[in-house]
Amino acid sequence: MLQHVALELREDDVEAEAAFWALLGFARVDPPAGLRDRSVWVQRGEQQIHLLLADTPVVPPQGHVAVVAEDHAATVATLRDAGHEVEDRARHWGAARCFARTPAGHRVEVMEFAPS
Repeated sequence: MLQHVALELREDDVEAEAAFWALLGFARVDPPAGLRDRSVWVQRGEQQIHLLLADTPVVPPQGHVAVVAEDHAATVATLRDAGHEVEDRARHWGAARCFARTPAGHRVEVMEFAPS
């Protein structure tokens, strides 16, 4: 299991970014004391997203975070209802999936289940 991934963003995007991840079931948690002034962390189960504050953040053009949403249809509806553009994609290994962008521009794949 992947424990965490780090994504860069501007400080002005923190609240919108945390709200996006909340739609996918991630809640804010406190980072270690030495990182609180330069990052915000969100967590779902044992998985974390480390939102790293940067003056000039880098957003990978193709790379992405993939998360499993067992109630895929409801999660997609929640994203759309919150105003996020969702791009449905072809099923892979039988799983429904789509892509969305976070407010900071990061690409996120939402999968019904992980490949086995």
